[in-house]
Amino acid sequence: MADTPRRLRSSTVVLGGMGVLAAALSACGSDPDRRCVDRDSYDFINGYKIVADRHCKSTGSSSYGKSRKSGGKRMDADWYYDADVSNGYADNGTFSRSEAVDRGGFGCSGSGSGGG
Repeated sequence: MADTPRRLRSSTVVLGGMGVLAAALSACGSDPDRRCVDRDSYDFINGYKIVADRHCKSTGSSSYGKSRKSGGKRMDADWYYDADVSNGYADNGTFSRSEAVDRGGFGCSGSGSGGG
């Protein structure tokens, strides 16, 4: 009896392809990772200081809020998307939600859903 290579059934190939397609579509519909940061706190080594989400408006990056810090000074808080986060700081991201979605691939920004 000779060893012959095992052939995959067409249903296995179809189901595998459906899984890949489902993963691509679900990634497209999700929001990019975001952190609320103080725009006036940029440090060349660490990036922007992450602050409580309540300081940022939930409407997105197009309108950022002026909120009071504990010392009474105003804070220029805004959403910062797709950043590298470390030790309470965020860096290498973007303040543009639409740009963050474009980084995700699969042509998500052209789907006509929402916007920033």
